[in-house]
Amino acid sequence: MIYTITLNPAMDRTLWIEKIRTDDSNRIKREQRYAGGKGIDVSRVLTTLGTVNKALGFVGGFAGEELEGRLLNEGIACDFVRISGETRTNIVVNETSTGHQTVFNAKGPEIKPYELMQMIHKVEKVESPEIVAISGSLPPGVNPEIYRKVIEIFRGRGSKVILDTDGDALKTGLNGLPDVIKPNIHELERLTGRKLHGREETVAAAKALRRQGADTVLVSMGAEGILMIAEKEQYLASPPKVRVENTIGAGDSAIAGFIYGLSRGEPLRTALVYAVAAGTATTLKPGTALCRREDFLRLVPKIAVTPIE
Repeated sequence: MIYTITLNPAMDRTLWIEKIRTDDSNRIKREQRYAGGKGIDVSRVLTTLGTVNKALGFVGGFAGEELEGRLLNEGIACDFVRISGETRTNIVVNETSTGHQTVFNAKGPEIKPYELMQMIHKVEKVESPEIVAISGSLPPGVNPEIYRKVIEIFRGRGSKVILDTDGDALKTGLNGLPDVIKPNIHELERLTGRKLHGREETVAAAKALRRQGADTVLVSMGAEGILMIAEKEQYLASPPKVRVENTIGAGDSAIAGFIYGLSRGEPLRTALVYAVAAGTATTLKPGTALCRREDFLRLVPKIAVTPIE
């Protein structure tokens, strides 16, 4: 079974406004609500691609009920820990006159120590964890050490673990020796503490992360594609030029595409192609609708893979 873990999920309220006017009233032309959070997005895309999975995480209050209900309506199995706080709501504003997108991310509810331990006990008991994606920010009250502990639990059970987070959570999670990490170029720069200039420096930084414990490092580089540094393979997979409508969730979709490949027993190179195809497919749709299967399949043969010497 494939599991996703999202410790700080959210309801994403997406608004479309012609033009944002300060110190004036702004009329909303359209709005939609989506179940969100990085691991939640991974689950949604995996389901779109026909891959059975189960979403784990914390939910609370009416927003948490709505989030789980929306996932169930999408055919996604859930096994959440109920908390006393309210699941956060993020605001995404699309300015139609300019194409600009502004995102307001809420901090999230504070997680009590006993709620955190309920999650640990759940992780220890899940059935047949083959691939696990741990994604996103940490809610208030949770130390980054949780990622190291969860990774070690799953690796002790023979799972392949993918970690996608940032900052201290990524630094601490690396100590658990995840199989795959997926920083974007900015997260990689924050982790190394310096600006990276050109592909050579990016490759060197990714190799340094491998030496810290990650078997495979995927570096998202926006329109350039994804750089993969593994033990015996180094590739840059690049998408064709497309009209980008949205970038939210593209990285999460890439994780789902990579897992899709791994779950089918494909080699890393093919899994990388699926990652770039899924991430690119998501940029074609406005809002946070994530990728469509037909777009993903259409893009797969158009991904260019270049070996890195």
